[in-house]
Amino acid sequence: MNELMTTLEVNGSLIGYLAIDMAVAILLLGGIRYAMGVLGKVNTADELAQKDNFAYGISMAGGVAAMGIALSGAITGELAGSYEIELIGMLAYGLAGLILIKAGRYIHDKFALASFDKQALIIDRNIAVALVDAASVIATAIVVRAAIMWVEGLNVDTFIALVAVWVVSQVMLVVITRLFEWKYAKNNGMPFQTALVNNHIALGIRYSGYLISTAMSVTAASYFIIFDVDSLWMGLMQWVVISIILMVLLTILTSIAKFLVLWGINRREEVEDQQNIGIATIELATSFSIALLLMALMS
Repeated sequence: MNELMTTLEVNGSLIGYLAIDMAVAILLLGGIRYAMGVLGKVNTADELAQKDNFAYGISMAGGVAAMGIALSGAITGELAGSYEIELIGMLAYGLAGLILIKAGRYIHDKFALASFDKQALIIDRNIAVALVDAASVIATAIVVRAAIMWVEGLNVDTFIALVAVWVVSQVMLVVITRLFEWKYAKNNGMPFQTALVNNHIALGIRYSGYLISTAMSVTAASYFIIFDVDSLWMGLMQWVVISIILMVLLTILTSIAKFLVLWGINRREEVEDQQNIGIATIELATSFSIALLLMALMS
C-alpha cells in the first residue's frame, strides 16, 4: 500500500489516466445492459429482477465480462502521451470492441448455432443456451483484446487489422462448432443443437470450454507476429496458420490432460448421457488451464 501511495505521489498524472480509463470503462459496461435491452426488445429490469430469469442474467454477465476483457486491451496509461489521446483511444477501441462483440454474437447465432432462436430460448430460461451465449461473446472478446494489443496507432489500417483478426476468430469458432457437432452426433445419434434446446447444461458447459480455449489459442498466435501496416495481410495469413497449429496442439494436450485428470471415468457417458455438470465443469477448467499454459509458453 505504501508503495502504491509513493507511486501516485511521484507520478500524479497516473491518477488522471486511471480516472479516464475507469470512467470510459464503467460507461461502456453500463451500456451493455441497455444495448441488450434495446437490440433484443426486452425489458431488462423485468427479466432480471421481476421474473428472476437466471438464463438472461448469465447471458448479460457474459456480455459485461466480454466488454471488460476487450477494454483491458485498450488501456495504455502514460504511454498514450496525453489525456486527450488516452480518452480518444479508450472510446474508439471501446466502441470498436463493443461492435465486434455484438457482431460476433450475431455470427455465432446465425452461422455456428443457427437451428434455434437463441433469444427466445434464453427468455424461456434455457440455462444451457445462456451459458453458450456467454461463452461465445467472451471468446470473441479474448481475441478482440489480443488484436487491440497487437495493433499500433489509431487510424484506418488499425481498424482494418482489428476487423480482419475478428473475422479469423469467427471462422475458427464456427469450425470448432462444426467439429463439436460432428463428434456429438456420431456418439449420440442426435444433433448437438437439439441437446442445447433441451437444456442440456452439462453439454453447454463442455462446449463453452471449447469456445473459450479455442479463442485463447487464436490469441496466442499474436505473440509470434509483429504488427506492420506495410505487410498487414502477410501478418494475418501467418496468424491464421499459427492459429490452426495451436488449435491442433491445444486439442492434443487437452485430450491428454482430461484423460489424466478424469482417469477411470467415462467422460462421454457422464456428460452426454447422465448430464453430469461436475464432470463437465472439470473439463471446462482443464481446457482453460491448458490454453492458459499454452499462452504463457508462447508469450
